[in-house]
Amino acid sequence: MLDSRRLNLKNKRFATALASIRNTQKAIMISVENLKVEFGVKPLFQDVSFVVNDRDRIALVGKNGAGKSTLLKILCGAQKPTGGNVAMAGDTTIGYLPQVMKLSDDTSVKEETRKAFADNTELQRRIERMQNEMAERTDYESEEYARLVEQFTQAHEQFIMMGGENYEAEIERTLIGLGFERTDFERPTREFSGGWRMRIELAKILLRKPDVLLLDEPTNHLDIESIQWLEQFLVQGAKAVVLVSHDRAFINNVTNRTLEINCGRIEDYRVKYDEYLTLRKERREQQLRAYENQQKEIADTKAFVERFRYQATKAVQVQQRIRQLEKIVPIEIDQVDTSALRLKFPPCLRSGDYPILIDSLSKSFGSHKVIGDVMMEIRRGEKVAFVGKNGEGKSTLVKCITGELDYTGELKIGHNVQIGYFAQNQAQLLDEQLTIRETIDRVATGEIRLRINDILGAFMFGGETADKYVKVLSGGERSRLAMIKLLLEPVNLLILDEPTNHLDMVSKEVLKEAIRAFDGTAIIVSHDREFLDGLVSKVYEFGHGQVREHIGGIYDYIRKRNAGSIQEAIDRNIAPTQDSKPEIPVENNRKQQYDQRKQQQKKLRKAERAVEESEKKISQMEKRINELDQLLMKPEKASDMTLVTEYTELKRTLDDENNRWLKLSEELEQLK
Repeated sequence: MLDSRRLNLKNKRFATALASIRNTQKAIMISVENLKVEFGVKPLFQDVSFVVNDRDRIALVGKNGAGKSTLLKILCGAQKPTGGNVAMAGDTTIGYLPQVMKLSDDTSVKEETRKAFADNTELQRRIERMQNEMAERTDYESEEYARLVEQFTQAHEQFIMMGGENYEAEIERTLIGLGFERTDFERPTREFSGGWRMRIELAKILLRKPDVLLLDEPTNHLDIESIQWLEQFLVQGAKAVVLVSHDRAFINNVTNRTLEINCGRIEDYRVKYDEYLTLRKERREQQLRAYENQQKEIADTKAFVERFRYQATKAVQVQQRIRQLEKIVPIEIDQVDTSALRLKFPPCLRSGDYPILIDSLSKSFGSHKVIGDVMMEIRRGEKVAFVGKNGEGKSTLVKCITGELDYTGELKIGHNVQIGYFAQNQAQLLDEQLTIRETIDRVATGEIRLRINDILGAFMFGGETADKYVKVLSGGERSRLAMIKLLLEPVNLLILDEPTNHLDMVSKEVLKEAIRAFDGTAIIVSHDREFLDGLVSKVYEFGHGQVREHIGGIYDYIRKRNAGSIQEAIDRNIAPTQDSKPEIPVENNRKQQYDQRKQQQKKLRKAERAVEESEKKISQMEKRINELDQLLMKPEKASDMTLVTEYTELKRTLDDENNRWLKLSEELEQLK
């Protein structure tokens, strides 16, 4: 109880201090009040209230299916809640990137991206029309001509205020930042994969510069370099951001506030994700201690009442205890969703010693050679990783192995090999008009049909959840459903293309353990080094049409390249061509950025420690002042000058420390 009161006082002091220093309040962009969402009988949200302020960087966290994507849809107006209100300022603009969206494929990359500046281009055409009209007319003295000149001037000034023709440079800068080459600008969008086309949509949203950005898993289709660029953009250029991501490093680098969705409620933590984990643990521990103390107090009081209930001499005390019991407000403990994914691949048939043998395999699309002269042998039971930049041929080789693409060279599938393939867009291929149960029922055959309920329960689709339609499922839930379909038939060669997309951090770990225990062979295409660590024993690196083999785990490969990440390792193995720029300046720049981030984090930690120490001092002094108050209220202590002097000195010191705390808090806020 004392801890929660102290926490409330600290929050109040902090809010008051910032308000008095700045003399302004953050503008509220979106206000959510008493939100309620129901799917079936059980509500998804109940009495949810919060606000999104200007400059907020909010991470929405929670298990798959908790309602993160649903909340984003409600905030952008794409879905109506069952009850409650979502209000925003009349001029607030929203940019929303869903997990799955319908993409246009009838224009070039640059032309499609240019749609973000539709108002600019329309105004530019209007200005050109007025220019042509003024050039053709000769009635310079007429009122109509003067009116035309005035309209032209106003339109031209408005065009300049909107950025003029600079938007072309912004388009190019954004597309390059998201991984496109200049040679890609005029290519038709239909030539690109779904992941690259999602990048185009992301570029359009960022270029519109909305007041609030709602991003649902924006990093799923990005490589490391593009993720770093997006981080920098969101931190420096965005106004307010609400995002859903299971990339821990990304949300830690971008966000300054965490909203946890748990059991239909939302808890607001005004800290980064890592700090939220610590605070959540401490909060629950405090609640448990307070709850235990309260239960002990209740038990002692009840025992007293029962013991002396019928003794006349104790009647007054008994009645007092009864009234105390009636006044006690039960302490609530945050509910914890203990449901967890249970995943185990079924036993598989024994394959030949070499499930995959590749000799001089090449694949081209027209004149563009994706991979050439690939040599590869994968032994039975091996777990291997395919790494490389997007577009370097990882998924292409996978599709050659599964027979979806033709090729030149030799590719031999070993004896008794049964392939199970989980594609990047596997979750998007599900029939949205079916329920979860119907989806599984249509593919299950034989004795496995008797175990459908058990399988659904293991994947957190038990009970009424199994009757939900696919169209209302989140990206993570769809991925789990697609994984069930993969498990229904025993396979001995797993090919998983970005299997961790849309999965929460707990589910990622469960999947990793399941693959590790799988007694067959596995090929994993992934950029997630934490997921690959301890899982694979061989790494195949894709780059510039070549595939290189590296024996050892993912960190062995990274250390071999003397790098800090998968992407850096890939970059260091790329030999510069005559036309390319030398890599040293890029590496130097990257190192400089890393050093700057490190220094910034050091300053931030120092400032946080200073604030914490100041708060401890304030708390200790407040505690001692309260003790002195109690003492000085006693007649025999009221004239004790030692206590009076101590009290006066403490009050003065407390005022000084409060001022110091205000200054430190402001410095910390600026660093964030």
